[in-house]
Amino acid sequence: MTRGRADANPKKRLITWIVVLVVCCGCFYAYTRNNSSSALEYGSKSLRKFGSSYWHGDDDTVDPSAKLDEDGDDGVMLRSFPVCDDRHSELIPCLDRNFIYQTRLKLDLSVMEHYERHCPQPERRYNCLIPPPPGYKIPIKWPKSRDEVWKANIPHTHLATEKSDQNWMVVKGDKISFPGGGTHFHYGADKYIASMANMLNFPDNILNNEGNIRTVFDVGCGVASFGGYLLSSGIIAMSLAPNDVHQNQIQFALERGIPAYLGVLGTKRLPYPSRSFELAHCSRCRIDWLQRNGILLLELDRVLRPGGYFAYSSPEAYAQDEEDLRIWRAMSALVERMCWKIAAKRNQTVIWVKPLTNDCFMQREPGTHPPMCKSDDDPDAVWGVPMEACITPYSSKIQKARGSGLAPWPARLTTPPPRLADLGYSDEMFVKDTDLWQRRVENYWNLLGPHVESDTVRNLMDVKANMGSFAAALNDKDVWVMNVVPEDGPNTLKIIYDRGLIGTVHNWCESFSTYPRTYDLLHAWTVFSDIEKKDCSIVDLLIEMDRILRPKGFIIVNDKRPTVELIKKYLGALHWESVATADSQLDSEQDEDVVLIIQKKMWLTSESLKDSE
Repeated sequence: MTRGRADANPKKRLITWIVVLVVCCGCFYAYTRNNSSSALEYGSKSLRKFGSSYWHGDDDTVDPSAKLDEDGDDGVMLRSFPVCDDRHSELIPCLDRNFIYQTRLKLDLSVMEHYERHCPQPERRYNCLIPPPPGYKIPIKWPKSRDEVWKANIPHTHLATEKSDQNWMVVKGDKISFPGGGTHFHYGADKYIASMANMLNFPDNILNNEGNIRTVFDVGCGVASFGGYLLSSGIIAMSLAPNDVHQNQIQFALERGIPAYLGVLGTKRLPYPSRSFELAHCSRCRIDWLQRNGILLLELDRVLRPGGYFAYSSPEAYAQDEEDLRIWRAMSALVERMCWKIAAKRNQTVIWVKPLTNDCFMQREPGTHPPMCKSDDDPDAVWGVPMEACITPYSSKIQKARGSGLAPWPARLTTPPPRLADLGYSDEMFVKDTDLWQRRVENYWNLLGPHVESDTVRNLMDVKANMGSFAAALNDKDVWVMNVVPEDGPNTLKIIYDRGLIGTVHNWCESFSTYPRTYDLLHAWTVFSDIEKKDCSIVDLLIEMDRILRPKGFIIVNDKRPTVELIKKYLGALHWESVATADSQLDSEQDEDVVLIIQKKMWLTSESLKDSE
């Protein structure tokens, strides 16, 4: 009897373990099915087949599942990457709502944390190629694109209906047109811009004020018509808006060929150094400037130059109902304590001006709020840095100069800016860098020339911009450049803004804050070598570049020969092709560097082709 009972227990335990194992497997299967139904999750080392069944490219039809070839030097190499499902044609990995929902991130919606960057861990990254939407066409050329784009490229017409009385955009057959209106300037951005210049008594009602206003920050920009119409006056605007209920507004801006960036005034500093902009603009941008002790207005103060302007067009500036008056009085009191003064006020717009020196701050009563920032605060540190509800004082150099000391545009593009000394750079280094990149860009364009059709390159990105000399060398071409500075390198972005250019800080181990298919050309100078030194994947960066790049767009790689040879092995897998290559022979320090010009092929999935027929 004792022996029999002992024999029964193992059987019961075995049955119990089998039941537990079955239940666990069932739960795991349900979990993975649930997660993969809303978004594709995977890492660079675990390739699987997703989404569409075939590719249709320029030359052939290719199975999108990951295929492997044996390579004598590196073992296994990819012959093709999988294709993401068509519903991910507008994926922005670090601004992905599905990721936020899946991971159940606890975010404070009242301070816009859900519109800030939240990037997936490496094991959850997308490792497939983003397909174009059905019927996708090569974008309309600039400057015609300012006023119209292909509807198939951004198939969202919600704003045309919602803002029909404000002339944001109008659907016309297979195109979407942009009359130049906005929430506050129904009759056109050009007239609104001229009226602002008139308010400030600028010569000839031109807002650039003879080159003294060059960089502008447009917050809550809509489809960026304000920024688009500033370009003809020699002004470049960083148009900013979140990925919110106003569907795809930044995507429309970039499709139009207007500089723009996905971002929000939330809890983190804007990705721009202090004293970057001569003018900030908010036209009914729906921002509560009084929240959290005025922290958002103080962030604007940080990025405005000495003597910079804030143009505010909103009901609070002119309406007479009790709530608007309350907000206006509170906001007026706040900016007065910040030492801003009203430069002009007319009808529905007020323009404040920031002081040139610290004198007003020093005359405030002790204990006045907002306080001055601590002396050890670095106003140029921005990547992932929380905002502070404090006033950024000027340096002794600014105090003495009574301003930024910048030359008017366009002279400032090639004039060594005063903040070079902050980085330990000399004027001679600046001039040498400018001359070197002028020659390099000429070399690039000689290589690109046979492959680029007229006016097909408009939106450019310098993936590692240094002092912005690549962009400066392109000033005579009808292009604009998003200058990207690595978050862990010298903070040269302030030099870029002081030259009258625009850009942002970024970590290329993560996805960039833009929609797919928004840039015509990416310039990658030694960035792949840098990525290899970090705990990041070159393959991940290649896939991210493919996401950002428009079909038929170009990548200029300038890097070490072994790195370039490694990249070449992935061209077929990405459906890219090499169109030119040359040794870099312009400076002795880079004798072993190679220039590789790559073009992205045009392709559609079979589902997209069916939908577009």
